[in-house]
Amino acid sequence: MKKKWLQLFFIFFLCARLIAYSSNYKVYDGDYSYDNDGQSERILFIMDYSNSMNETINGKRKLDMALSSMSAILSKLPASTQVGLRTYGHKNAVNPVSSCLASELKVGIDSNTRYKIEANLYSLKATGWTPITYSLKQAVRNDFAGFKGRKRIILLTDGGENCDESPCEWAIELMKQRDDIAIDVIAFAVDDKEADAQLKCAALVTKGKFYKANTYAKLLDSLENSFKVQKEVRGTVIVPK
Repeated sequence: MKKKWLQLFFIFFLCARLIAYSSNYKVYDGDYSYDNDGQSERILFIMDYSNSMNETINGKRKLDMALSSMSAILSKLPASTQVGLRTYGHKNAVNPVSSCLASELKVGIDSNTRYKIEANLYSLKATGWTPITYSLKQAVRNDFAGFKGRKRIILLTDGGENCDESPCEWAIELMKQRDDIAIDVIAFAVDDKEADAQLKCAALVTKGKFYKANTYAKLLDSLENSFKVQKEVRGTVIVPK
């Protein structure tokens, strides 16, 4: 009887240790490490400044529509929201190697960054390539470094990867090692089926959301949903006679 009681006590002790360990766990593979301590979510917005953003939809430049919609979103974000900005394609590189490394953190993830982000968005020109996977890698390895808890990337792009990498395959490998990062993708006027599939995969594999937008209204709606801001009521007010 005493032996059985000791066995039950030992099992209970192991279970208690496992529960305590799992409540503050780490995953590490040399590049990506994190503590899942339940802190508030950090957001990194990644904006496409590739040359194709100069193309127009119904006479309006895609970049201008993207900037206008982001200005509307930023004006609604609480100052306490921890958000940063990374851009790619804003440098007119002279060769494929430098073109595929043209990604840069413009505003570090922090609270009260709305005005810095907007100022940086309007200061850049769309001129380069589309290094999506490299940008995502930099975001995870560097931009989120030292942050605990949930992290989310919101990627706005008008095309797929053109630097011989796969955002889908990279996202699959990332999720094998950690699960504290979700990627929302807003595919803005993306007509290429392969690019569309790659972007959708990167979002869904990480338990993020995938949006397709071909108009300004759809783009704004997608950003509102992704940033979780309060939407404006759009409609007609009828005054009774």
